[in-house]
Amino acid sequence: MPQLPFLLLAGLILCSFFLVSFSSQKLRLPSVLIYIVLGIALTSFFRQIEAIHLAGEVGIVLLFFILGLEFPLARMIEISQRIWPAGMLDVLLNIGGAMLLALLFGLNPLAAFVLGSVAYATSSSISAKLLEEQKRLANPETEFILALLIFEDLVSPILVSFIAAARTGEEMTLGFLGALLLKIILLMTGAILIGHYAFKRMEGFLASHMQQDFMPLLATGIALAYAGVAMTLGLSEILGAFLAGMMLSETGKSTEFEHLIAPIRDITLPFFFFWFGTTITLGEGVPYIALMAAMTWWAVAGKILTAFFGGRLFGLSRKTACRAAFSMVHRGEFSAVIASLALPQLRIFSGIYIFATAVIGVVLFQKAPATANWYMERWPDKKKEIKDRPRATP
Repeated sequence: MPQLPFLLLAGLILCSFFLVSFSSQKLRLPSVLIYIVLGIALTSFFRQIEAIHLAGEVGIVLLFFILGLEFPLARMIEISQRIWPAGMLDVLLNIGGAMLLALLFGLNPLAAFVLGSVAYATSSSISAKLLEEQKRLANPETEFILALLIFEDLVSPILVSFIAAARTGEEMTLGFLGALLLKIILLMTGAILIGHYAFKRMEGFLASHMQQDFMPLLATGIALAYAGVAMTLGLSEILGAFLAGMMLSETGKSTEFEHLIAPIRDITLPFFFFWFGTTITLGEGVPYIALMAAMTWWAVAGKILTAFFGGRLFGLSRKTACRAAFSMVHRGEFSAVIASLALPQLRIFSGIYIFATAVIGVVLFQKAPATANWYMERWPDKKKEIKDRPRATP
């Protein structure tokens, strides 16, 4: 392929992303999947273009920064108190279950941990889009789904940090893990202190200048800088970005900051999924086919069990918990972030796994209300029937 001017190449890519987003909306398919497929199809042309990777990295940082804006410290504590039983069940079944399968198929512990982490999180972006499209935002299970997604959003950056540190080749000894945990604690403590003692006192300044054109520079600069601090410590940039968002959330201006940053994120984030697709080469075929089948089956079963029993622990009825159970199978952006850190063969495996589970998850999400109705017709709530049965007149 002849070397094109950067501006021409960037313009062509952005126009292609526009067509992908427009088409995915018309076809009601997650655009994340189409970006990855586009990258796979064009991998031979774009494999060596570092600018795409850098643009995508900025997009991922801003994605997690915006997520962090939704989590002031008080809200994080409140959510954890309600959702932790379901969240721990999620970790046990989906990380632990996938790791066990990978170990049974002969993978080493680190590779098993990477695949377990890839298998963990339901896609927040796909979930939000489907809940809106299916007009289920007001349903009682939506609060539980969003709470569990938030729990996963909190765990995922920590998983990425462990994997990023392990890539350095250091042996996973207790000393190594202890040092890594200490770095994470220091980074989180720094974010809490800066947020509470610095940004919380900037309410007056922000109220006066939020609409000025230099405010996106401040927000983006803080996001990138704290992500860079995390990388300097040998941690993941997305953990730093998430904590940067949490720091600025203490100002009480999360919505305003999100409106400032969202356009930049929307331009740069597709580059990450496209770049991830370019790292997947299928010329050598699908690796670990038997493991792929087993993990895809467990991706469905593990999430259904998690959401059903976790929903019941959260206080949902059986029917509502069933709707939630069939609405959380799809994996997406978080799995792709973690998979991008894997070795090439595992990256190919993960890319196919993410695509397969996302497609299956979208179908199951659309069928969830009908599946819950069928479930209740087949196994009705006898206690409710007895309670609702009219009394015979004497």
